Amino acid sequence: MKSPFPGMDPYLERQWGDVHHSMIQYARDMLQPALPADLRARVEERVYLECESELRCVIVPDLHVAEVRSAVEGVAADRERGGTAVAEPVVFEVREEPITEGYIEIRQREGGKVVTIVEFLSPANKLGGAGRQKYLQNQEEALRWNASLVEIDLVRAGQATVALPGQDLLRKYRPDYVACISPGWKRNRREAYPISLRDRLPVLPIPLRENEGRIILDLQELLDHVYQAGRYDDTDYGIELEPPLPAEHAPWVAKLLKLNRDK
Repeated sequence: MKSPFPGMDPYLERQWGDVHHSMIQYARDMLQPALPADLRARVEERVYLECESELRCVIVPDLHVAEVRSAVEGVAADRERGGTAVAEPVVFEVREEPITEGYIEIRQREGGKVVTIVEFLSPANKLGGAGRQKYLQNQEEALRWNASLVEIDLVRAGQATVALPGQDLLRKYRPDYVACISPGWKRNRREAYPISLRDRLPVLPIPLRENEGRIILDLQELLDHVYQAGRYDDTDYGIELEPPLPAEHAPWVAKLLKLNRDK
């Protein structure tokens, strides 16, 4: 059970909440055995609230609307007294539930010092609002520490968010996706990995401590595992994508999906 795409499957963005949680958990499990004996990979969470308008943009199921059978206070009494009838509304209560996003911290077993942070970006991190602000705040804090930061952006929606000053690489290569590694002992260095929709996802060298060998995270192996474990073979590949595919990819994707249907 595999995606019809050789690399990232853009149709998975429609159910990114589930995909994102799975990628975090499985990536932790893939990294754990390769770590030195004194390091541990742990899943951490950040929590924030989005306002109603922001939630509509991000498309996350965290805004709950409940109908409450209630009249305007005093309307019933006015009617009994023969006063002018006042229009009675149907009242709704809107509950804005906190949004929880996971990420991975690799830290020392003794003392808990953070060595590396691994982030998988979500649409909320790129579309503005509290989700983007919270992510950029965490990004800035991470870059002030001596921990390494690994950012993996497999979402086409929204604006560029990874820590690439000026976004020169993104303008030059116009990648569909990107990964960015900022080694903790070289704060001014950025190791960027532009990723095409048509290519296999890369194997990333995850930095730990200076003068220590890197461990690998095979993003394609990770995605294949997520796809199979999540049973995403029921994905509707006939729907329109938002945002639409770039024009240069559309004929290739149409041919790919036709071959998949003809199997």
